[in-house]
Amino acid sequence: MAKPKKQPRPKAVTPKGFRDYFGAEVTQRTEMLRTIAGVYHRYGFDALESSAVETVEALGKFLPDVDRPNEGVFAWQEEDGDWLALRYDMTAPLARVYAQHRNDLPTPYRRYAMGPVWRNEKPGPGRFRQFYQCDADTVGTASMAADAEICAMLADTLEAVGIDRGDYIIRVNNRKVLNGVLEVAGLDAVSYPKNDNLREAVSSSFQNNLRDQVLRTIDKFDKVGAEGVSALLGSGRKDSSGAFIEGVGLETEQINRIVNFLEGASYIFLEEDIRETLEKIGTNLSPSSSNAGTLHNLWQLVEGSETGQDGVKELAQIAELLEAQGYETQQIRIDPSVVRGLGYYTGPVYEAELTFEILDEKGRPRQFGSVAGGGRYDDLVKRFTGQEVPATGVSIGIDRLLAALREKGRVSSAAQGPVVVTVMDRDRMADYQTMVAELRNAGIRAEVYLGNPKNFGNQLKYADRRASPVAIIEGADEKSNGLVQIKDLILGAQIAENATLEEWKERPSQFEVARAELVAKVREILAGHEDA
Repeated sequence: MAKPKKQPRPKAVTPKGFRDYFGAEVTQRTEMLRTIAGVYHRYGFDALESSAVETVEALGKFLPDVDRPNEGVFAWQEEDGDWLALRYDMTAPLARVYAQHRNDLPTPYRRYAMGPVWRNEKPGPGRFRQFYQCDADTVGTASMAADAEICAMLADTLEAVGIDRGDYIIRVNNRKVLNGVLEVAGLDAVSYPKNDNLREAVSSSFQNNLRDQVLRTIDKFDKVGAEGVSALLGSGRKDSSGAFIEGVGLETEQINRIVNFLEGASYIFLEEDIRETLEKIGTNLSPSSSNAGTLHNLWQLVEGSETGQDGVKELAQIAELLEAQGYETQQIRIDPSVVRGLGYYTGPVYEAELTFEILDEKGRPRQFGSVAGGGRYDDLVKRFTGQEVPATGVSIGIDRLLAALREKGRVSSAAQGPVVVTVMDRDRMADYQTMVAELRNAGIRAEVYLGNPKNFGNQLKYADRRASPVAIIEGADEKSNGLVQIKDLILGAQIAENATLEEWKERPSQFEVARAELVAKVREILAGHEDA
């Protein structure tokens, strides 16, 4: 009789594109989410925790940078034939929640949501299939005051978590302005191509496809720059591998207008010209503001397009409201080069970028980059209700923001462990549990060593691996004399590494105190390290 085959043991590996989070990272993320939630709550937003699973129909085809329906999601089919999927962001679930509960919710509805999202995409360095997002959205108002508020709240949030003013910039653009530029450039569905006979022969689907190609090309502005976008809008260019990428084939005049829009803030204008433009726009924005100069330039670029002019007016309203609240252009500014997700949004878009330098994996300096983005998406809820419901919001990438704070030295990659009460006599476990209870009741994180107490050195090794700041020692002699030994493990490690014997004598790292003084002495040691 043949021996039954042994089942192979499962491999202890994390699935590709996922990762495990340990103590310090989880604690830091929790603290950051608590801080962010505090800012959102102060602005009047309510918490919402929706299901991590949605129907594929409810999620829809809204995943950025994906061409095929439902591509990029983790989905499965139920026995009844319905398809379900893990959420890929927090916005699509919000649209479903609002449509489902709109009769019971206030209008506007202001909510924030925090949690993991999942994307079935090819993983890469720093790119995972599961990551945390922190969103805030206002649903049910078309007022630009809602967009200005989101930008203000984002600035306050970055500063609250430890990003200094001057180390970030929130840049604001508008999809309508881009549509106006394309219209004036002759790329609207009615007027492109310019040749009458050719225009009649070109189907509307081709025209829409052309606009999509242009939008996708513009979205590469931050990667390839003005020169690269110009080439891709024209005849094409070679990429870094030497392969030739076919261009869209626009005329030089059209390309120049689009690139001028993307570089919109790089011109110098007379203040009297700016003042005249601001009057046309209908804003009380200060003419000396750099935002005013940018708006003046955009107004010239969209002349002749009602859609484009509406977009400029919306940007002007946002800028004026932010100026009235005291936010400076060094914090939040109008910037036409923000082109992220322009196929997704219907109006203003915004992106928070960290401007300080870090070193990449090859030791080269580069800016840290984007940590948050959002905008107005007035068509999303309409999929459920059939009626347009205006909405705007922002999403913060928590993992990237934490990485930025580590780069700035604002959070440590290692968390402080608990105070460890060592066990000198296993028959006296009740005594040690009494000590640890006193420490915990005083608000001090503490634990009793629960391994084999036979080797005391192993207990100290354990405390070291736990990054414990203090070890408590009470043997039979200490017990009989009403004493306890308290070992400052942080100072002890510093002395062992750097100090001479004389310095060791001057700065003892182990103290013998009365048993009644245990909590007070531990507090004193911990406070000393907090102040150091």
